[in-house]
Amino acid sequence: MLDTAFLITAFVTMFVVIDPIGLAPLFVALTQGMTARARRAIALRACGIAMLLLILFALFGEAVLGFIGISMPAFRVAGGILLFLTALDMLFERRTKRRADQSDANETEDDPSVFPLAIPLIAGPGSIASVILLTGQVPGAEGLALVLAITALVLGVCLLLFIASGLIERALGRTGITVVTRLLGMLLAALSVQFVLDGLRDFGFVSG
Repeated sequence: MLDTAFLITAFVTMFVVIDPIGLAPLFVALTQGMTARARRAIALRACGIAMLLLILFALFGEAVLGFIGISMPAFRVAGGILLFLTALDMLFERRTKRRADQSDANETEDDPSVFPLAIPLIAGPGSIASVILLTGQVPGAEGLALVLAITALVLGVCLLLFIASGLIERALGRTGITVVTRLLGMLLAALSVQFVLDGLRDFGFVSG
């Protein structure tokens, strides 16, 4: 039976890294002027493609790492550092600016579902690293199934926020979205440090 703490950690990690709340206003920008039906179709495609990519990395990511000679503790430390950098971006609003730049660069595209929504905004380096790290923490079919279920749940939340993004943007306002993003950034920073400590503990550098 898996520890409840792992389930909570997995959900918070995936939610913070994917950041559905922060993506909602960017979805509005990328689909500006489109009908509600077109927005729903783009939201479904983006979340579906991102889920397929994350499933592939959850299933085969560790095997690929082993093939090229990278241990899970080493990847855990590297992934923790990557997530910490993502947290710094959130805390200092650099990620929001970069995502906005990506959306501006592709504003002439008719369908932004694959790029930049699915890749790299949803299934980006942070979320890919997270699913590999989480599945590596609890090896076996049960751990894999639960990580994928949690990922699907987070993407379901992302889909709902995409569909209702216009209402949420008006309700929270720019200040509200900034506050939520900063809080999520603090959580991610703490979780990323824990990933690094777990990796160092596996190497024997940190005592349990």
